[in-house]
This record gives sequence, C-alpha cells and structure tokens, in this order.
Amino acid sequence: MKPIYQILPLSIREIIQSLPRTILGSLEEIRIRQNRPLEVITSEQSWFVSCNRQLNTTPKDSVLPSREECAKLLNLLSNHSLYAMEEELRRGYITIEGGHRVGLAGKVVMEQGRVKHLRDVTGFNIRIAREVKGVGEELLPILFGHNQNLHNVLIVSPPQCGKTTLLRDLARLISLGDEKKYPSKKIGIVDERSEIAGCVGGVPQHDVGPRTDILDGCPKAEGMMMMIRSMSPDVMIVDEIGRLEDLYAMHEAIHAGVKVISTAHGHTWEEVSRRAELGDLLKQGIFDRVILLSRRRGPGTIEAIYNGSGKRMTYPSEWATYA
Repeated sequence: MKPIYQILPLSIREIIQSLPRTILGSLEEIRIRQNRPLEVITSEQSWFVSCNRQLNTTPKDSVLPSREECAKLLNLLSNHSLYAMEEELRRGYITIEGGHRVGLAGKVVMEQGRVKHLRDVTGFNIRIAREVKGVGEELLPILFGHNQNLHNVLIVSPPQCGKTTLLRDLARLISLGDEKKYPSKKIGIVDERSEIAGCVGGVPQHDVGPRTDILDGCPKAEGMMMMIRSMSPDVMIVDEIGRLEDLYAMHEAIHAGVKVISTAHGHTWEEVSRRAELGDLLKQGIFDRVILLSRRRGPGTIEAIYNGSGKRMTYPSEWATYA
C-alpha cells in the first residue's frame, strides 16, 4: 500500500490508513470523487467512509473530497507535470509503482473523432493490484496436453473476477516451467493497459517469469505483430480481446505457430459465442480451452472449463478458487 499512500493527499491518506486491518487487507478499490462520498470497495462489498471514519453502507455523513484534494491527488500522480503524463491522461489511467492503476474521469477533449486529452479530472478509481502466486498451478494439467504441448486458452468472466490475476500467474508459471512436468516457454506479453505486468519505466512490478518480454502500453493488435517479428515468443499473452483488429492479430499469431492465452468479458460460453468475431474464433476451434470464472466463492472461482468444440470438461468437484 505504500505507493498508494504516496499519491494520496495527507487528509485522505490518514483516513484510509485509519481503516480496520481487515478492510485494508481486502481492499480492491478506493473511489475518490470531487464533492461526493469517499468510497472503498473490498472483495466482499462497498463502503462509504463517514466523517468520523466509520464505514457505512449508505452515503450519509460521508467524507466529501474537496476540489483542492482532487487537484493535489492529480499533482502527486503526475509528479506535478501533467504535460509529462499526456498520453496516460488520453488513455484515462495512470499506472504507479507496484502495478496499481488509477482510473481517471473528467472532461474529454476530442479531436477528429479521437480522444485528445482529459481535463477537469474530478474522479479517481485507485485499483489495488494484488499479486497472488500459485493460483494457476491447478490449471496447468488442463492447459498442457499429454505431449506437453500448450493449448490456446481463453479466460472468460465479468469484471473483477480474477482474469488478470490468473493470466499473470500463468505467465509466470509457463515462463518458469517445471523440469519434471512442463517445459519452460518464451513469453510475450502485450500489456496495453499496464495491468498484467504493471510496468513502471519499462520495469515489471509483478513477477511474470524469467523468460518474459513485455510491450507496455501498446495496442494489442499492433503489439502482437511486433512481438512475432521481433521477440519470437512461444506464447503470447494479452488481456481483454474484443475488437476486430485484436481478433485478426490473434488469428495471425496462432497460424504463425504461437500459442495464445487471453481473456474476454462475459458470463457464459453461450454469451461469448454469440459475439460476431469472437464467436467465429470459438466456432473455428481456435481456443482449445475456455475457462469461465466468477466471484461466487470469491474472485477466481472456476465455474466451468470447455474444450475447443464447446464441450464442458470434467474437473474436480472441489473447484479451484483464490481470494
């Protein structure tokens, strides 16, 4: 939490630090909105913080971050140089040390139909990144075939169900390998939103393995082609595919002999398969394994695993889960 405390104005930092340890230990988001209730979100529920530093489920008597506090937060985020953070402001988020991501909301400035800048920032979503090592170990026997060849994998879930946490750990495990079970692979991560590796200054803040190369802040479609041309990965890892150009690049990577592990938003196999382009990839059997996650027993609950033809696979009755 130290990097997060460093970007918070002193008044808000003291409030957050005074929260119960159980809350701090399970924090997922801190929501700061100008002149609106201060909100903290844990893996269990969301809370409003009152002026007497109590947690309530209603916004009555809540702390209301001021304009000055929001301006101070933005200055601390940008190290007092908004010009230097122009690209991050255009994308709507800033990644800080530790791989934590701060989403921004404000006035969008458009130019020729594209987002040029974000000004009058009055909303901040500080997403706490928690590296959970080992969460992908139970899935390795399913992701590798009997001949130790890795399958193409799609991880599907609604937001905040552990897709990126699982993706990150799979990158680490596959890059590291296991001499007795699974061969080590060269990994290429196209980290468009700086969430998987959480790079700061090009250096990953999370452990993504010893044989992993990262293109940070690069659009997925362009990044996948760059990786194939320059880094010759065995496995490509990308987060949240969905645009037509992403799917085309993924198709090209697979046909170039590169294995792909990716994620997509969705609740069920049927829902994802109904999407035009992504559904076409599923129908073609491009993905040998599709893993569905939920929060039913906490983030990372495995609901189902399907093979390339859409048939639900047998899995231990005690489903893997992690917090």
